[in-house]
Amino acid sequence: MFNVQLSFTNATIFQFSSSFMVQHHLQLAAASSHGWLRATPSDGHSETSVDKRWDSLAFNPVKTDYIYVMKSCKDGSFSNGGLRHYGNIEISPSAAVLNYGQGIIENLKAYKNKNGSIILFRVEENGLRMRVGADRMCMPAPTIEQFVEAVTSTVSANERWIPPSNKGFLHVRPLLMGNGPVLSLTPAPEFIFLIYVTPVRNYFEGGLKPINVVVENDIHRATLGGVGNIKAIGNYAGIMKAQAKAKANGFSDVLYLDSIHNRYLEEVSTANVFFVKDNTISTPVLGGTILPGITRKSIIEIAHSQGFKGISVV
Repeated sequence: MFNVQLSFTNATIFQFSSSFMVQHHLQLAAASSHGWLRATPSDGHSETSVDKRWDSLAFNPVKTDYIYVMKSCKDGSFSNGGLRHYGNIEISPSAAVLNYGQGIIENLKAYKNKNGSIILFRVEENGLRMRVGADRMCMPAPTIEQFVEAVTSTVSANERWIPPSNKGFLHVRPLLMGNGPVLSLTPAPEFIFLIYVTPVRNYFEGGLKPINVVVENDIHRATLGGVGNIKAIGNYAGIMKAQAKAKANGFSDVLYLDSIHNRYLEEVSTANVFFVKDNTISTPVLGGTILPGITRKSIIEIAHSQGFKGISVV
């Protein structure tokens, strides 16, 4: 076992205590006819019910304490965001996200360190990726600063839902959605930026173990000129059939091929892939069909910073 000092270009690893965040960054709010009302993270919630859940965590949404909501202005900027108690949001039946899939998502994790501090990794990279995806989908997006502030505030407000370091992590899900009303195929007149969080167990129970994946020959995850290189919400429903078939046959996931030659490896269902052969590490090149994963970028940077000469992008 060894320790590696990580150094990334234009990136930060957030490590903070909840008390610091509550004092300096937290904007807790509840919706009312008078606007945003101040609230506290412990309003009407019991710690006991949370502590008993860690051993039974799965990959299912859990109703936590707070969500973050912010709407776009007429000029496309975002403002007046804040935290609300967890609950449903109002959306038009003719919303662009419901009728035409005008929406994108992000995913990141919050961990609790053994000393009790909270760790977030490269949040600004998720904010940048959302902005790139939003541009492709004709959507405005929060600034990177707004994105980082919203994530850290939401995580801090839901700090009691972050599992201990050996039990799991807090899954953070930012969404950007086109709200209505629209009928023709046109960008939405209003956009909602929302963040919810849920505690989940560790992906790899008992440490890293090999998994079995099946190569898919008929269904393709993305095509050139499409939106495979951003986190468009429609990217995921189209591969559910292949994934369900794979799991029914005893496989853990699906490895997709390129849609032109049907022979070059691209991604699994929700992650980039690396291949190790002899002393060479390879990963598919970003050519418009592959998501520019933040973990992918980090692995490449770590390998180069450690003087590893074998890594190649194919």
